[in-house]
Amino acid sequence: MFGKSNRLLPALTLLLSLSGLIAGCTGTNVNQSSLDSFQMASLENMPSNVQDAPVTVQQAYQFAVANPEILKQIPCYCGCGGMDHTSNYSCYVAEENADGSTRFDDHALGCSICVDITQDTMRLLNQDKSVPEILAFVDQTYASFGPSNIP
Repeated sequence: MFGKSNRLLPALTLLLSLSGLIAGCTGTNVNQSSLDSFQMASLENMPSNVQDAPVTVQQAYQFAVANPEILKQIPCYCGCGGMDHTSNYSCYVAEENADGSTRFDDHALGCSICVDITQDTMRLLNQDKSVPEILAFVDQTYASFGPSNIP
């Protein structure tokens, strides 16, 4: 019996190593304690498809709605300029209505580049980086994916 468990040990070691590696690949995620330093819109006011989205997507929408002055300065490089998007903010919000309501854009629900840029912006803000520093990082990191959507 001891010999059989010894044969399982390499497989278990590999499995644990891979799970650690996979967990390490989520580097753009912003942890919950870091979110406390940001103004975030309520998830309750978001459309149901946003509420049902993965947590990183929910966070990105919440951040975008609460921080338009930041994300309007940050480009997106997913090719959404052809959809008349003019910043990373446009990937989340289609229109701010005069009555204070928001018409959401569902583009970011299916675009990891949009969400990654927002998550990186949040992470870098949490590291006390300025918007120009974040813009330089986003340009350097994402420009290879396509043109900037900022006119």
